[in-house]
Order: sequence, then C-alpha cells, then structure tokens
Amino acid sequence: MRTIGYIIRKEFIQLFRNKVMVRIIFVMPLLQMLVLAYTATFEIRQIRLHVADLDRSGTSRELTGHFQGSPFYKIVNFSNAYKLAEQDITDNSAHQVLMIPAGFEKELATAGSVRIQVVTNAIDGAAAALMNAYTLSVIREFNINLLVETSGQTIEQPIRTTRSFWYNPELNYINYMVPGILVMLVTLIGMLLSGMNLVREKEIGTIEQINVTPIRKYQFILGKLLPFWLVALVELAFGLMLAKMIFNIPIIGSVGLIFLSAAIFLLVALGLGLLISTKTNTQQQAMFLSWFFLVVFILMSGLFTSVENMPKWAQTINYINPIAYFIEILRMIMLKGSGFMDIARNLLALGIYAVASLSVAIWLYRKTT
Repeated sequence: MRTIGYIIRKEFIQLFRNKVMVRIIFVMPLLQMLVLAYTATFEIRQIRLHVADLDRSGTSRELTGHFQGSPFYKIVNFSNAYKLAEQDITDNSAHQVLMIPAGFEKELATAGSVRIQVVTNAIDGAAAALMNAYTLSVIREFNINLLVETSGQTIEQPIRTTRSFWYNPELNYINYMVPGILVMLVTLIGMLLSGMNLVREKEIGTIEQINVTPIRKYQFILGKLLPFWLVALVELAFGLMLAKMIFNIPIIGSVGLIFLSAAIFLLVALGLGLLISTKTNTQQQAMFLSWFFLVVFILMSGLFTSVENMPKWAQTINYINPIAYFIEILRMIMLKGSGFMDIARNLLALGIYAVASLSVAIWLYRKTT
C-alpha cells in the first residue's frame, strides 16, 4: 500500500504542476454547464412568424392578435403577398408563414368555414413538429372563441382532462439536461484524461524507467488510475453544487447513492481509458481514439434524444453503452428520488462492465522495457 501511496502522491504532484490540466479539470465543467445547460435544448421559445394577410379585415387582425399575445411568437413581418413570405422562409428570417386568404372574413360569415395555410420550415423536423403543434393550438383557440361569439353560447366539452406533470412539474428542460451534462463531465475526466496521462509516460520516456523498477503491475495501474477516480468524484461534487446553486436542480434522492453509482461508473471509464492507452503510443492517438468512442456513446446515450425513440438495432447496441446506464441512474435519483432497488439493474450492468474493461486492460498492459 505504501508503494501505491507514493505513486498516487507523485501523480497528484505531476497533475497540479500542469497548469493546463488544472484548468481543464476545474474551469471546463463550469463553462460547459453554463453554456450547454442553456443551449442544448429542444424547447421552442420564440417562433419567428411572417403573417401574409391578404384579407386585411377585423377578423384576420383578431387572429393575428392571438399570435401577438403569445410569448412563443415574434411576428417579424406583415405582407399582402405570399412571395414575400416565401422569401423570408428561404433566407431563414422566419420559421413559419401564416397565410390568410382574401375574403377570409366574408367566407366565415356566409359559408361558416374557411381555409388558411400554415407553412413551416421543416429542415429541423423535431422543431417543425413543435412549431406546427403550437400554431394549430393557437388557431384552435381562436376557432373556439369565434364559435362562442357567433352562437352566443358556451361550448361544453364532453370530456375534460386535467394534467399532472410528475418529477418536472414546470417542464423545465434544464432539469432534464444538467444530470446528463454532469455524466459527460465525469466521463471526460475518467476516460480521456486518465488514458492520455498514461500515454504521456510513453511519450516522455519515463514509462521505461518505471517498468524496470520492482513496482508490480497492479500497483502501477492503481497508482495511475486512483487519482483520476478521486478527481472525477470531486468534479461530480462540484458539478452537483453548481447545479443546485445556479440552476436550482432538485436532488430528491440520496446523494450517497449518486456517489456510489458514480464510483462504479468511473471504474468503467477508467478501464476504457486504460484499454485505449495500452493500444496507443502518443497522446494524439489516445485523444482521437477516445473521442471516437465518446462521441458514439454520448450521442446514443439519451443525453439529447430519448433512447426509446431510436431504432431497435440502436437500442440493442446501447446495451454496451455505459454512459446510457449512468445518465438514466442520475436522472432517476435526482429527479424521481429512486432508491437502490430501482437502479439495481443498471448498477449491475455497470459493475459487469467495470470488471470486464479493467480486467482486459490490465491483461493487455505489459510491464516490459
């Protein structure tokens, strides 16, 4: 144990002498959380709307007023020609066009119904679906108000519904994103930096000196990996504190269970980092190989899109994605207050993954000169 302690001490001294590494560890999380928490979102907060009103009547202005009164819409232009509206869609000045035809008010008064057109920029399919749903909801509300005014009677709906949003009652997307961002941060420390640190010994030649010493292989590996395991846990504590203080993210479940899960997950990340370092000779190689796996794991983890919405083959591949397991664990504990038995299956998967990755990495590592 004394030998491992000396190696750990040496690693911490070497780590804190590297000013760039210290900034990456302690400044990067703050910047990433502040930026990603607000920008990595699928919420539609402001829809730029072009109103092409060919009728110019009181009823058409009333319909337009419903959009002006909504906080989700910003009317960027009024016109009386569809070509002008189409140009705004083409140059991305507007997200949607509301096309009110000539004779709109007259048709409503005589025929009782009229058609209007909504054109949506659907380059981003998910955003387009949300924008379309918002717009149809506003038009539906205008429709109901118009029927009430013309009939003079209150329209009773045969089925009434009440909504109850559990675990995130305010539907705040930040609450959903921040736990996932925390997972990404500790993964970077555990996998990327630990792997690069070991390869750095190869680049500067000190690995040769260490290999000829009587230090055993397990002592060297433990001494190399434990500092980053501890740093990543401190990083998680720092991130949780920021999440609570800046974003007021609820932590309903056990903090101890969060750190237990993180400790197991970091063994996986460290094992993968060590595995990559055994097959690379330079930090550049280690960085590129680590980023290859990280990008795939992060995009398929459910951080940005739901795993359930992925194709079946992608969901099957996701069984070997450790980040997906930890993101689900962290969201369940922080937002739902889940206990140990609720996350036991995911913890078991991470435990198996940790044993497998560390075992293979240690087996592949050769203590030779």
